[in-house]
Amino acid sequence: METPLTRLVGVRHPIVQTGMGWVAGPRLVSAVANAGALGILASATMSPERLRSAVREVAARTDAPFGVNLRADAGDAGERVRIIVEEGVRVASFALAPRRELIDRLKDAGVVVIPSVGARRHAEKVAGWGADAVVVQGAEGGGHTGQVATTVLLPQVVDAVDIPVVAAGGFHDGRGLAAALAYGAAGIAMGTRFLLTSDSTVPDAVKARYLAAAVTDVTVTTAVDGLPHRMLRSELVDSLERSGRAAALLRAVRHAAAFRRLAGLSWPRMVRDGLAMRHGKDLTWSQVLLAATTPMLLKASMVDGRTDTGVMASGQVAGVIEDLPSCAELVERITAEAAAALDRLTGGRTVG
Repeated sequence: METPLTRLVGVRHPIVQTGMGWVAGPRLVSAVANAGALGILASATMSPERLRSAVREVAARTDAPFGVNLRADAGDAGERVRIIVEEGVRVASFALAPRRELIDRLKDAGVVVIPSVGARRHAEKVAGWGADAVVVQGAEGGGHTGQVATTVLLPQVVDAVDIPVVAAGGFHDGRGLAAALAYGAAGIAMGTRFLLTSDSTVPDAVKARYLAAAVTDVTVTTAVDGLPHRMLRSELVDSLERSGRAAALLRAVRHAAAFRRLAGLSWPRMVRDGLAMRHGKDLTWSQVLLAATTPMLLKASMVDGRTDTGVMASGQVAGVIEDLPSCAELVERITAEAAAALDRLTGGRTVG
């Protein structure tokens, strides 16, 4: 199934696995790449040294193209861009709109730049700055999210920009891929669906928690870091929503200290990153610290298996997912379902 996305990045199928912290590591990314989709390595939870090592591990596992996801507001974003260029990574994706100079550096080196956005105006901005494609996430998506549903946001962005648009938020099967293509998208991006595969390194107990969730168990809360964050409702979420400001600040400092040691960051660097997050937002300092240390809350679940003390970012699709296929099985299933759906709609005429 050829689309502008497959031609742009050199993959066989118009499917992207998003860069989920602690989840999108070398094993998952290489499995996705070998299945013919675009795997994205999550770098926000890695030190620069670990990022370089992870990129080389993926490259040793697959000859297919893959990408690296970056936090545009990270203090060391420039260093991470340098690693991507030096290691010959095909794609750089961003969780937030990157600075124009970062796009220029990457494009000058031949790297495909694909930012993620949640609003039409942001898509227009990065397209004007030279982004090669854009991922558009609607409110159904996991992690930090907006208020506009994919079915409303996607056609707005498709009509507004002339670069390939990848649809995210609410996708998990071939019918969704066919629908996204009908809207004018060049492919779909999925996080929760790839988290729930046999190639994902997330502990079995955590996967079981996702599989047991109903659609109504996936909530949006601002208690974690002051921004709308879609995740599974858990003991931690309930506790944060009940906590007073003093308790929240104490919890945030404890997590900040743990993340600082893990990531090798200095306190001044943590404060600078926190100020960057706080700029233009009405956040308390406890929320700033939690925003800077959300990776530790994710690690508690996604690595340590502690569903009681960790954050489980999740799209609403967790409530309709019931199995744990391999990435190869999943990609094959989705593309077959999409092809069948499109054949029904077009009477067998070629689409792509």
